[in-house]
Amino acid sequence: MRVLVVEDDDKIASFVVRGLKQAGFAVDHAPDGETGLVLTESTQYDAAVVDVMLPRLDGISLVKRLRLTRSALPVLFLSAKSSVDDRVKGLQAGGDDYLTKPFAFSELLARIQALIRRATHAPEATRLTVGDVTLDLVTREVTCAGAAVDLQPREFSLLAFLLRHAGRPVSKTMILEHVWDYSFDPQTNVVDVVMHRLRAKIDPDHRRIETVRNVGYIFRGHV
Repeated sequence: MRVLVVEDDDKIASFVVRGLKQAGFAVDHAPDGETGLVLTESTQYDAAVVDVMLPRLDGISLVKRLRLTRSALPVLFLSAKSSVDDRVKGLQAGGDDYLTKPFAFSELLARIQALIRRATHAPEATRLTVGDVTLDLVTREVTCAGAAVDLQPREFSLLAFLLRHAGRPVSKTMILEHVWDYSFDPQTNVVDVVMHRLRAKIDPDHRRIETVRNVGYIFRGHV
């Protein structure tokens, strides 16, 4: 899952970006509204966190322009303004949720997860299960065939992405864009390296995660 954070306050941006990355998201940061708008035009995001008061292009105007293009990107507004009128203004501009500063990161994370869940019509908020593999997004516990599996953060994020797309082939480009924080580089082998480690822990026989020649991988979920 990839999230765009549009925030000009360096301290708040660092806090949000770091927390989202630790929660398993790939994150891009834009320090102003115009940069944020450009990023939405070139990159597919699962959600955006947008400050209302931004330089160059304010958050309200940014979201209005997004909605004019019929973009359905879920947007969570951040603002120091807490009046009812300000919240209504943000929602009427096309925002999906509104969170006032200061805020607890746990609440911000829960709201982002709820927005993505509604946008993707995901039936389960905190747990992904495919076949005999289960991943808990809250406790970050993983089990395979009933046995606990200890995964490193990047392995966990990769498995979560595969489970969300179970039964569908995903390319290395898609994996890099949604699990890592950079676009596809044909020279990099980081996906192969982490995939090798993940398979060693949950799929040594390559029955759950199938390699699709010239495409990428597909999680089958069966052995």
